Amino acid sequence: MRDEPDPQPAEHYFSASPASADERQPLRVRLDGRELELVTAPSVFSGHRLDLGTAVLLDHVGDPPGEGDLLDLGCGWGPVALTMAMRSPDPTIRRVWAVDVNERARDLTAANAASLGLAGVRTAAPEDVDDDVRFAAIWSNPPIRIGKPALHALLLQWLPRLAPGASAHLVVAKDLGADSLLRWVGEQGAQRDLAGEGGWTAQRSGSRKGYRVLEVSR
Repeated sequence: MRDEPDPQPAEHYFSASPASADERQPLRVRLDGRELELVTAPSVFSGHRLDLGTAVLLDHVGDPPGEGDLLDLGCGWGPVALTMAMRSPDPTIRRVWAVDVNERARDLTAANAASLGLAGVRTAAPEDVDDDVRFAAIWSNPPIRIGKPALHALLLQWLPRLAPGASAHLVVAKDLGADSLLRWVGEQGAQRDLAGEGGWTAQRSGSRKGYRVLEVSR
């Protein structure tokens, strides 16, 4: 059974500067086997709970690679970035990039990381990540509702930044186009490979509760 959808927000969670009041609210949540007391606020993705798709992703991916930069693309209030850091050998120095266009989401992630002593988590707007950074892993519950053209542009911006041999894991609801997105990502990777631009392969690596986990490998 799918969980109930979020209440309709007053504005999109992908707004860069939410106009609604930044009313911090406590959030008790279980991440990586730990009961945590975090904070959240309106106008961020899944602002009142852990999204089911994100939970499916985190249950599926296991531990991140032991070395290299990590990326949570579309961090929201931070569940993926926090889990990446907590599963790393030294979460105080491991560099985990928490990227979101929404400045409130970045603020919440930074606050939650600080409360857990995860000093390696770095929040950033997309344009503030250095162009030469390559990622040992990308985990993402991507913002499907921004629309297909914007989503495709987003993925073509970040997937080429996977380090050789690295993988991205994306969770997408089946009824929001997971299978068609998988085909498109695979086609784009094959085209880049033929052009000598460093392509990738794509496969479905998991499926649960109406969600697909897509694995993209360099």
